[in-house]
Amino acid sequence: MALSSYFYTTSIGAGRAVLEEVTVWIKPRSQPFGLLRRYEQSMVSAQPLAETDVNTPRITDHPARSAAGSSGAPESYREPACGSRYVLGMRVDGTSYRETAEAIADLVSAGEGGAICVSTVHMVMEAFDDPEFQRIVNSADRVTPDGVPLVWALRLLGIGHARRVYGPSLLPIVCGLARERGLSVGFYGGSAAVLDELVRRMWRRFPGLEIPFAFAPPFRALSADEDRKVIEGIEDSKTDILFVGLGCPKQERWIAEHRDSLSCVLVGVGAAFDFHAGNKPQAPAWMQASGLEWLFRLGCEPRRLWRRYLYHNPRFLFHFARQLAGISR
Repeated sequence: MALSSYFYTTSIGAGRAVLEEVTVWIKPRSQPFGLLRRYEQSMVSAQPLAETDVNTPRITDHPARSAAGSSGAPESYREPACGSRYVLGMRVDGTSYRETAEAIADLVSAGEGGAICVSTVHMVMEAFDDPEFQRIVNSADRVTPDGVPLVWALRLLGIGHARRVYGPSLLPIVCGLARERGLSVGFYGGSAAVLDELVRRMWRRFPGLEIPFAFAPPFRALSADEDRKVIEGIEDSKTDILFVGLGCPKQERWIAEHRDSLSCVLVGVGAAFDFHAGNKPQAPAWMQASGLEWLFRLGCEPRRLWRRYLYHNPRFLFHFARQLAGISR
């Protein structure tokens, strides 16, 4: 069975190759920027992308404040200067957009890869129920408070300056920084149509941004051979930062399984691909600020999301209250 919508550019030479019946365009980096030929004409006449419902805050300086984190982090983990706390046993960092984006750039410079998680109540409860998944998240280089309830939790646990670092907003911020510093980005996840539109919009918004890899995996597990070819494609493309949009907990597990095989920094961003491609609506800003984005998303996709919110949210409130009272972790 063919891999779906697999395409990337590399520096190994110009031409065209075929991977399991799917066309792969290959170009050297010295050629004019572009990923697939069908995009070239649209980019010539592209107008600046209008603002969408996706909040995209500017990166602003934020003073780092030291705060002692809980014990239990892996030896390889170095706590951000802005501090960390453990929410029901899962680490959440009191980071900011600037600190996270700079941390990603630093990881690229180090050349050893890395993992970034954007955490929500759903992720906390998945980690609460599964110690192995908790270990995966706690070993990430950054775990940002994507959900507003986790910002509130950090503040209650002593990080008064905590603010939201939201995956859909982090993606364009990192893309902007990547363009400024000559770094390349790639996308793994979503559907072929979503990736088509996402890449088109990112190019319009950030002219000159290198996007050498994008892959929409099939809705099934890849075979060992397919997975190997995907890894080879990512490495051949020389992607510096790979955004992974598979949803929690699938994307965090994928990142953990492939982190040692890839030299790029892996950033899990959940539903960001769908939001930026205009495939799904996003909650109004007032609902996001009020911690009610979950209610909007539940209304949009009740059959898919009812368990995530109606089962996990009350459990989170109960167990976090016990943590604050000192009754449980």
